[in-house]
Amino acid sequence: MLAFLILVTLALASAHHSGEHFEGEKVFRVNVEDENHINLLHTLASTTQIDFWKPDSVTQIKPHSTADFRVKAEDILTVEDFLKQNELHYEVLINNLRLVLEGQFDSQVRATGHSYEKYNRWETIEAWTQQVTSENPDLISRRSIGTTFEGRPIYLLKVGKAGQNKPAIFMDCGFHAREWISPAFCQWFVREAIRTYGQEIHMTELLDKLDFYVLPVVNIDGYVYTWTKNRMWRKTRSTQAGTTCVGTDPNRNFDAGWCKIGASRSPCDETYCGPAAESEKETKALANFIRSNLSSIKAYLTIHSYSQMMLYPYSYDYKLTENNAELNALAKATVKELATLHGTKYTYGPGATTIYPAAGGSDDWAYDQGIKYSFTFELRDKGRYGFALPESQIRPTCEETLLAIKHLARYVLQHLY
Repeated sequence: MLAFLILVTLALASAHHSGEHFEGEKVFRVNVEDENHINLLHTLASTTQIDFWKPDSVTQIKPHSTADFRVKAEDILTVEDFLKQNELHYEVLINNLRLVLEGQFDSQVRATGHSYEKYNRWETIEAWTQQVTSENPDLISRRSIGTTFEGRPIYLLKVGKAGQNKPAIFMDCGFHAREWISPAFCQWFVREAIRTYGQEIHMTELLDKLDFYVLPVVNIDGYVYTWTKNRMWRKTRSTQAGTTCVGTDPNRNFDAGWCKIGASRSPCDETYCGPAAESEKETKALANFIRSNLSSIKAYLTIHSYSQMMLYPYSYDYKLTENNAELNALAKATVKELATLHGTKYTYGPGATTIYPAAGGSDDWAYDQGIKYSFTFELRDKGRYGFALPESQIRPTCEETLLAIKHLARYVLQHLY
């Protein structure tokens, strides 16, 4: 019987990612001091297939920083030799990615079907959007704002009490498929809105006076692919003539300095900006919705992982926004609020200097549409698990992030424009 249970457990674990298995793969963190180090990593990346976790590509590595990247099992000796020969200081963040990925599913919550403390498959999230809407008709409505490349409906939840001409905050999750903690937060936010409305004074006021547009997963096709074929997939799943490479980076696909820096024109790259701005059905649907609701949307929040950062425009340029001092002060206060719960430390600042320059991002685009309060959150952690954050961290991550979002929303409510 025990042997049978072990087999069932193993079968369940492997079913989570039936394509790539990641056995023996490592994640390295290299200290980058100067241009020479950057050139060495360019050399390495051009001869070995490397999956950059942070920054998103080799072109975004800066002096006095670190670079995290995943290496396939068969390339590890080559990479380690290269790093040692060139005296690049490094540490191994993840020694065997397969074990860490299997360890993700460590939630002690017993649940079949949807759970707020587990990572949920898209089919489960889709059913959940229907259920929370039908169970809370006075607080939540659902609409489809378009379809994905593979034909899935893109669901948007409107959370708030009915009212005339209410200002709104738009929040999306799941731009990059492998950042699983992100959709988990959008679901958590909706749960807390329902659970605490009428009980907790701040949430009640927010939902009485504001609407929240919550897009639980932007890149649904990619998210599905991370469950069925390749847990480390990042991009959309669109195809185009002239290349066998699949997908565009949706957060390089907006019309904000499109493809001019920190993005690639090669369809095979992880930061491919697409054949044109808004070429992706997902980014087009999001942009169309915001454009048609610009008069009411006062803040734009986009949730990513990892690195514990709160970023604001610009990323496509080193220029500062008109209200830079205000955004900086608001970010400072927001991350301070976030840290009160579990002591989690976030850094903050304009995207280009705080993390790296990158054109075509949704936050820059939203800001340039006239949405004054536009922020990107990079949730936990700082690289110990990276994209493979265990389920046991969903609750604390979401609890602290909720404090941040509520702080931000209260500020927006007091500074309407």
